[in-house]
Amino acid sequence: MNNEQLIETLKKIVKPYIQDEAAFEDLSEETDFVNDLKINSANLVDVILDVEDEFDIEIDNDSMEQMLSVQAAMEIIKTKLNQK
Repeated sequence: MNNEQLIETLKKIVKPYIQDEAAFEDLSEETDFVNDLKINSANLVDVILDVEDEFDIEIDNDSMEQMLSVQAAMEIIKTKLNQK
């Protein structure tokens, strides 16, 4: 899975939880889930659970705490997929 496909998949996952439509339209690797998309912490947990389901991976607590941006999410997903 390349970066573009990964970003498209992440967009589908986060869409139900966003509060800032304009920031979502400009979503890139630099996008921050909380500050840019206005996803609250409870919904961020939902995003992480949806990522686990989508990619059939398990995200540990340390990784969860780091998963605050699109780039961080992509790195964690790639690492977990490579460990399978």
